[in-house]
Amino acid sequence: MKHTKVIDVLKSDKLLQPITVKGWVRSFRNDRFIAINDGSTIKNIQCVLEDNTIDQHIIDRINIGAAIVVDGTLAESEGKGQRVEIKVTSIDIQGDADPEELKLTILSPKRHSLEKLREQAHLRVRTNTFGAIMRLRSKLSFAIHEYFQKNDFYYVHTPIITGSDAEGAGEAFKVTNFDLNNVPKDENGAIDYKQDFFGRETNLTVSGQLEGETYAMGLGQIYTFGPTFRAENSNTSRHLAEFWMVEPEIAFCDLDGNMDLAEDFIKYVIQYVLDNCQDDLEFLENRLVQEDKQKPQAERAEMLLRDKLKFVLENNFKRVSYTEAIEILKNSKPNKKKKFKYPINEWGADLQSEHERYLVEKHFKCPVILFDYPAKIKAFYMRLNEDEKTVRAMDILFPGIGEIVGGSQREERLDVLKEKMKALEIPEEELWWYLDTRKFGTCTHSGFGLGFERLVLFVTGMGNIRDVIPYPRTPLNAEF
Repeated sequence: MKHTKVIDVLKSDKLLQPITVKGWVRSFRNDRFIAINDGSTIKNIQCVLEDNTIDQHIIDRINIGAAIVVDGTLAESEGKGQRVEIKVTSIDIQGDADPEELKLTILSPKRHSLEKLREQAHLRVRTNTFGAIMRLRSKLSFAIHEYFQKNDFYYVHTPIITGSDAEGAGEAFKVTNFDLNNVPKDENGAIDYKQDFFGRETNLTVSGQLEGETYAMGLGQIYTFGPTFRAENSNTSRHLAEFWMVEPEIAFCDLDGNMDLAEDFIKYVIQYVLDNCQDDLEFLENRLVQEDKQKPQAERAEMLLRDKLKFVLENNFKRVSYTEAIEILKNSKPNKKKKFKYPINEWGADLQSEHERYLVEKHFKCPVILFDYPAKIKAFYMRLNEDEKTVRAMDILFPGIGEIVGGSQREERLDVLKEKMKALEIPEEELWWYLDTRKFGTCTHSGFGLGFERLVLFVTGMGNIRDVIPYPRTPLNAEF
């Protein structure tokens, strides 16, 4: 049966026309007024039962959460808060919702904490908050593809299972087909990976970058957008074990071009949701305003959600060298008064979230791009500067989030790359294919990675990264 989505019903001006809607009951008042939502919008459509048009046994089954099909006529609303409503002629209940069992779920009318909603992640998308978040997540995904496609990037699918650890951090999830109760060993007593499915040690990808670089060397400019995995035991509001990464790679591009691309890209996708997701952004903004009323004045947000997004669009990202940032942090009040959990004492320190947020939120008061980091705290593939102490790396820092993008100009010189791998004890034979790109037509090239969930976190104003992905994977949690 053909039906009309709620979002289209609310825009329609075809009064007195027959119409069919399908969705879930959000409320039912006075045995007469049904609010239905089908997920297409944050808003509900009100359906009004006329006297004696619907059998009582049907009315008795109309409970919150039930899936129903409503036939009726679109009419101008007699009540406040909506322009149109549906005068009901018939109702078909496709799926009942037991009110007693409903009381045990997050679908009951009372307000639930975000922690409680995470416990029922299979149902939370039916709440207003998570419906809004997931619609925004979907629109952001589309905007990302649209940006790169409009700018002639090619979408490349890099492998989920790989033999390389792109970051060199050793925080990869191992992949094996062995019977763990009977793992074969070689003559030295070590695990014999030659007998495993792939004939070698493999893991879930931590990044598609290395493979992406090889394709940029043939297609010019590419991007990946897919799941990545980190076996990092970080039980924080900013970390996930499974998350999505956007990773463009561009041939014949230096660090300055890389920073230009990243800023332009971020502004494009934020503009897209401001243009296309006003209802959901308004709802989430109002939610944050109500949350802030419960907080001390000093902890309240300085800007409304949509104002914060516009602020990013209206301001150039401040570009600051790591060396300059260290001086700012060393001389800052929090550092001098020992308020930082990780004090900044000397050049070479690995910046923590508290340092990144100080630079963005307190000192510069705008998004910041830090560049030219110490080589010792960055990955092997980043181009070494002439000082031989720093690399052509860059991180983009956002208010409330800290690092949202990490990237670099890649080391295109074969001899330098080999030396860096040797210093970090990365065997050449493991990455022979990566080294080949430096033998056959090497060139200046750059790229970056954007943690998609951190972008969604910023755009929605949510405080915990577990609330912007359908089913969060974190230490000791893979319930669904």
